[in-house]
Amino acid sequence: MTNGWNAGDIPDQSGRTAVVTGANSGLGLVTARELARRGARVILACRSETRGNEAEALIRDEIPGADAEFVPLDLADLASVREFASAVRAERLDLLINNAGVMALPYGTTTDGFETQFGVNHLGHFALTGLLIPKLMATPEARVVTVSSGLHVLGNVDINDLNSERNYRRWLAYGRSKTANLLFVHELARRLAAVGSGLVVAAAHPGYAETNLQTAGVKMEGRKRAERWVELGNRVFAQPAEAGALPTLYAATAPCVLPDSFTGPKFLGWRGAPGPSLRMKWTTNDVASERLWTASEQLTGVTYQGLDTLGAPERGTA
Repeated sequence: MTNGWNAGDIPDQSGRTAVVTGANSGLGLVTARELARRGARVILACRSETRGNEAEALIRDEIPGADAEFVPLDLADLASVREFASAVRAERLDLLINNAGVMALPYGTTTDGFETQFGVNHLGHFALTGLLIPKLMATPEARVVTVSSGLHVLGNVDINDLNSERNYRRWLAYGRSKTANLLFVHELARRLAAVGSGLVVAAAHPGYAETNLQTAGVKMEGRKRAERWVELGNRVFAQPAEAGALPTLYAATAPCVLPDSFTGPKFLGWRGAPGPSLRMKWTTNDVASERLWTASEQLTGVTYQGLDTLGAPERGTA
């Protein structure tokens, strides 16, 4: 599959608890399965009850003795996010994998009225992480990994139009939501460092991996021809989900992963073994990350216990 780090290099995860969002298929399912294979207790956070139960059964069937549990989570509904966080009763939480996402959908809104891509990809995970942060900070050597995309290069966030109400372009909105993921990681890592926390927050992306993410938008619109072309592109050019999940698994488990790092496939950011990935400078801008953080708190109503009243260090210019 690769000539470098692979799933066989994942350290023993016995005694550790992981939450993986979007664990019913694609990258999330592979991530959850491989963590369970290494001994982790894995909570499968999925919107669909049917698919979530199927994923749990699949993991249990493939890995005798696997500790996997489906718990419903709809990132497009902040009430569901709160219910999920309350349902996570584990004494420790070692890994939070913010994997779930949507890509290039027709314009729509979440239950709470946010543009769907921004609402699911960023705000849902911002709220979830904030609600689980006390458990994560209390667990030694815990990590949070947020799955972004190489396509964050398509656009920086527009702090004055976060919900793309002025001019919605699906791919630009997707790129902005993935930039938001990276700004979130940057700001959370900064705040954790300011209080001396050992919680490591990092980002990853899969390159071009074959999942159902690419076809979701055209399926919603009933564009059969476009759907066939996308499926053909996946078969010819994409790497399998097993390879696409490796950067996430690396960021979650490999030794010496640095806070605010961004891991992706080494070969052109497209495929291959995990390694440091190209990252646009705007995703590490302190002013932008703090402004997005403040807006996200206001939009979700979630503040980060112990991290919400920090004095800001000296900032660069936006």
